[in-house]
Amino acid sequence: MGRAFLIRWAAALFLVLVTFNPTSLNYYRWAQNNWDTSTPMVALFGLVLLVGYIIFFRATFRSIGYIGIGLVVALVGAVLWVLWDWGWISFENPTALTWIGLIALSFIMGVGLSWSIIRRRLSGQLDVDDVEPTSE
Repeated sequence: MGRAFLIRWAAALFLVLVTFNPTSLNYYRWAQNNWDTSTPMVALFGLVLLVGYIIFFRATFRSIGYIGIGLVVALVGAVLWVLWDWGWISFENPTALTWIGLIALSFIMGVGLSWSIIRRRLSGQLDVDDVEPTSE
């Protein structure tokens, strides 16, 4: 279970960080700098990223819903609160806040993508969302 979650979380983290991060190595900055000269490529890569987000967000909403997303956000917030209370992180640095937000977003997406696996391991119950019609 741990390895499967880490792979899905790494994929979500990759998607989020490729789209935007505080460095200059991201789609957002590349698109700003190349819109005039490479509009078709900017549009193509933007659509590829959009498809990735649709897959991740749709899976997240279908598996944990709004309440689950709220609970994961609350969990991430509580962890950040504990880390701040212990003095391990500071919310004074805007760049650090951006990294924290991006990692938190990818964690939420990773949990959403992995929830069926986590739930099955914890409860022994299988999630089945798609019902195929029977031929009569």
